[in-house]
Amino acid sequence: MADLTQLLENEVFMAFASYTTIILSKMMLMSPATAFYRLTRKVFANPEDCESFGKGENAKKYLRTDDRVERVRRAHLNDLENIVPFVGIGLLYSLSGPDLSTALLHFRLFVGARIYHTIAYLTPLPQPNRALAFFVGFGVTLSMAYRLLKTGFYL
Repeated sequence: MADLTQLLENEVFMAFASYTTIILSKMMLMSPATAFYRLTRKVFANPEDCESFGKGENAKKYLRTDDRVERVRRAHLNDLENIVPFVGIGLLYSLSGPDLSTALLHFRLFVGARIYHTIAYLTPLPQPNRALAFFVGFGVTLSMAYRLLKTGFYL
């Protein structure tokens, strides 16, 4: 079994940990961003959340959808759909002994693509900005998975 000090001395693993912390922090910030838009626009998805702004029929007017709130919420959902596979595959990839420069390229491309994807989603920038950012991040995760399947696993 690997010693923890060996793991902490693994430069690729430490780079993975750093970039994963950045991207997970960005994903976590999407929750307060959604809450901010919901509160400032007085748009809620649940009846009990509306009670702070009115009672009975008056509260129902806050139970609606808003394009800006939905845009932030969809960006967060997209993060969940893409960052979770990156974390799982990236962890296995970082422990498989890849070259540091190649691993850094993968991690930096993914983090940059996800940050750009969020900017393109929330601004909103015209397509194909968001699609390109998505496919760069998706391609990075596929590239790491391919390398793992090709060299690291017994198939």
